Amino acid sequence: MPSKSAGIIAYRKRGNIEVLLVHPGGPFWRNKDLGAWSIPKGEYADGDDAEIAARREFAEELGLKLSLPLTPLGQVRQRGGKLVTAFAAELDLDVRSICSNTFEMEWPPRSGKRQAFPEVDRAEWFTLDAAQEKINAGQRPLLGRLTLLIGG
Repeated sequence: MPSKSAGIIAYRKRGNIEVLLVHPGGPFWRNKDLGAWSIPKGEYADGDDAEIAARREFAEELGLKLSLPLTPLGQVRQRGGKLVTAFAAELDLDVRSICSNTFEMEWPPRSGKRQAFPEVDRAEWFTLDAAQEKINAGQRPLLGRLTLLIGG
């Protein structure tokens, strides 16, 4: 059964609509850019509430707990089969203040050494056009849904 993730597309209006995307941390993602960015999201188990999971993952990846209302954007399926449930939230935050959780992995491979890496190594605001290029292809439909929702 494919895994499930839930996440939040944060957006703001500064002349143009901008969306907040995150870049995954760790050595595999270090030199990847186009198609590597994502909405802040994470996996959750069957029986868990998707909105609660989305709020938890946003807090873990960015260090910010959201209490404001979220608007459902539905689900998309990524190329690997993962089902992503997304919500939208209008907010503004300074990306310099993010504080991501970390994960450990053996690095370099087969070295026997474990290193910690941030789950998210950076977050940035992008216009909708720029976000179309940066975001994981399976998540692109969420940008269109957001545009319909807010009339961008």
